[in-house]
Amino acid sequence: MSPAQAPSATSALQAALAAEDAAIYGYGVAGAHMAGTGHAVTEQYWTEHRQARDTLTAMITALHATPVAPSAFYDLPFAVGNTATARALAAHLEDGVTAAYLGVVAAGDQRLRVFGALAAQSAAVRAAYWRGSTEAFPGLPALSLSHRPVRPFANVTFGWM
Repeated sequence: MSPAQAPSATSALQAALAAEDAAIYGYGVAGAHMAGTGHAVTEQYWTEHRQARDTLTAMITALHATPVAPSAFYDLPFAVGNTATARALAAHLEDGVTAAYLGVVAAGDQRLRVFGALAAQSAAVRAAYWRGSTEAFPGLPALSLSHRPVRPFANVTFGWM
């Protein structure tokens, strides 16, 4: 991505804030269907998202911008009625947060890139907890291998070969 294509720091932080707000809302829904350890983890992650929201709000305000307000409600991607769907929702929310922080990673300021990378990593770890497995490139759309496999070194020769 060239510097001209990189998102502004403010817009990237606003997108991350919107994702955090959606996660806060969604964790409230997911938590209602959790018990025991799952409920405790839901509360812990909900608190982490609230802290991230507060940090992003302060960062956006420091850039002399008005933080985007949270929505009154959010459409859920699917019905949540039991622990399995609550865990799936939590993983979905974390995927959205991860993707939003990748926009911060693309910002021009090195401190923001580090901040975004660490926040994306945290969200990816939380998604892996809920999913029970990791993904190759968290936050990025899955690549389709139906056409042909990618072979990045197919036409490259190395001096030792």
